[in-house]
Amino acid sequence: MPPFKIPSRVKFRKEFRRISRVNRNATGGNYVAYGDFGLQALESCWLKSNCIEAGRVAAQHYLKREGKLFIRIFPDKPVSKKPLETRMGTGKAEVDYWAARIKAGTVLFEITGVSEETAKRAFSRVAMKMPVRCRFVARRITV
Repeated sequence: MPPFKIPSRVKFRKEFRRISRVNRNATGGNYVAYGDFGLQALESCWLKSNCIEAGRVAAQHYLKREGKLFIRIFPDKPVSKKPLETRMGTGKAEVDYWAARIKAGTVLFEITGVSEETAKRAFSRVAMKMPVRCRFVARRITV
């Protein structure tokens, strides 16, 4: 079993691709909820599960054992791909990888229990692993 996250079981193995609506911002999951600092995506994409895992490993490696890391996204979309040099027909291809649907503004990761400078450095390493532009955000205090 791969080290990165995939759903334990799904009702249907294969899914339609659906139409990606460009220039749609996230309405949910777009603020820091669990930690003190977060990493927010500035573009929309399908984020592969191994990219999420690479970000998690980069953050954990930098943080060593201090602080707590929260992953706010989960790869729940199966993406299938036909092998190269295969004729058309013969049904839909097998699932190649799992992806998380990311809209612009979605918070990807959160950290708590560390200073702001440490969080910025950890998230700069995580942002290198992401295929989209990201920014560092802090929790907003609401009264």
